[in-house]
Amino acid sequence: MTAGLPWPLAYTVTGDDCSAPMPLGYAAPLAEAVDHLAELGYDGVEVQVRDSGAANAEALARTVEKAGLKVLGIGTGPVAAQDRLTLTDPSPDVRRHALFCLLGAARLAGELGVPVTLGQTRGTFLPGLEDMQRLWAERAVQHLAEEAAGCGSRLLLEPQSRANTLLWHTPAEALTFIDALDAPAGLVLDTHHLDAEDVDAAVAVADHARVTGCLQLAAPSTRGPLTIGDPRLPTLFSALHTGGFTGWLTLEHTQDGDSRKAAARSWTALTDAAAVPS
Repeated sequence: MTAGLPWPLAYTVTGDDCSAPMPLGYAAPLAEAVDHLAELGYDGVEVQVRDSGAANAEALARTVEKAGLKVLGIGTGPVAAQDRLTLTDPSPDVRRHALFCLLGAARLAGELGVPVTLGQTRGTFLPGLEDMQRLWAERAVQHLAEEAAGCGSRLLLEPQSRANTLLWHTPAEALTFIDALDAPAGLVLDTHHLDAEDVDAAVAVADHARVTGCLQLAAPSTRGPLTIGDPRLPTLFSALHTGGFTGWLTLEHTQDGDSRKAAARSWTALTDAAAVPS
């Protein structure tokens, strides 16, 4: 595996169906991004999609595999970030469109045999509508989890900070909801969102490693590329080992104006941290 780690290492990239590169992913067209990431030594990519379905799987896999990488997960951030579609929107048409896009992403993930992740597309609340909006979101995510399972994928729910959503901020809150689903699901843990909610990332990883499919990494405070000597990294690696983590790691951070340099910095930081004796 990359960087001397026992888990696959991915970088966030943007699918060709998106209107612009995602700000926390490699700022280049998909084919160019995967070539650069392969040269740097990454194992795969987590592809953020906006309006893709099962019919797009072959072309996506061909582009990624031609570079020698693997698709490790399908993300759905652009559904909200680019099209402003969420599962809690007061408009029924918007909610239906959001779910339609998410179900398409789940079918794409199923064709590729990888998980599909859900973050900010679940949305935020409006005063006086909170209870109804929560119900809308819970029903939609239940549908999404069932669709993912039926397609051979699995839903991974990402606890996110209050800046992004008013639903499921901590791993404990997300797991309480997941446990009530009638379909298998797991977690994405993101160090940025854990920090924002004052959750100790190493503790969260150790406690929930077995139900976590992906750990997303960024530098603390800046949410930029990782830096050499980051003292959190060996601690996180130890927590992943102790907890029995079997998923993948994703670099999801700002690009500092140069994605190639940002990806190289993060890769080097992980290589350095992996060499630290446990």
